[in-house]
Amino acid sequence: MKVSTLSLVAAALIGVSQAAVADTKIGFVNSDRVMREAAPAVRAQQRLEKEFEKRDQELQRMAKDLKAMQEELEREVPTMAESDRRNKERALNDLNRDFQRKQREFREDLNQRRNEELASVLDKANRSVKQIAESENYDIIFQEAVYANPKIDITDKVIKALSDAK
Repeated sequence: MKVSTLSLVAAALIGVSQAAVADTKIGFVNSDRVMREAAPAVRAQQRLEKEFEKRDQELQRMAKDLKAMQEELEREVPTMAESDRRNKERALNDLNRDFQRKQREFREDLNQRRNEELASVLDKANRSVKQIAESENYDIIFQEAVYANPKIDITDKVIKALSDAK
């Protein structure tokens, strides 16, 4: 008799759980897509490119100069005096060290600014997700998942909401 009572309780709980699950509204947002395609993310990327364009061009020019200097040194080494060779090698090493320092600073500054811009976009995206969740009565919206059925994907709605927002 205890086994049948336990079975009835288990069956009742399963029925309640299935009913609760059936009433649950779940959504999914692909954050990577939002960060690539939403208007604020695109504008942030354009701002970063414009802000760092001159420094990037300077680094490219320095890299070209370094390569030309290295090739010139390799070409002229057999006919150079020892002191001239040392002076050119020293100049090449100084330029290389300066280039590497500027390159490292550029990457650090770019990463810091990118993180700032992305944090702002992410904040706006999260507000849009919350507004959609509240207005459409979602119980939960996931941003990370191994798999999400396309019918619960609300990424396009979030992108549109971000693009429509001023």
